[in-house]
Amino acid sequence: MRRTIHPVSRPVVFRDRAAGFQLLTRSTVRTERTVEWEDGNTYPVVDVEISSASHPFYTGSTRVVDTAGRVERFQRRYGATAPVRP
Repeated sequence: MRRTIHPVSRPVVFRDRAAGFQLLTRSTVRTERTVEWEDGNTYPVVDVEISSASHPFYTGSTRVVDTAGRVERFQRRYGATAPVRP
């Protein structure tokens, strides 16, 4: 492998502030901010909006959308449309 064409991989902390979840892994992402990890070492930190700790698919807190009520409200507001001609 040529050394000059590959990005540098280093330990980085990804932090989900909404869920209070942190993950230490290797990445090539660059950041100026740092955080002290549980082992006492300082690592670069990247704040993310959604992680497995806060995503509805992984947490099981999905929302049920009332599509039937929305369709009925739309039809009441705008009426039925004319049939589509081929």
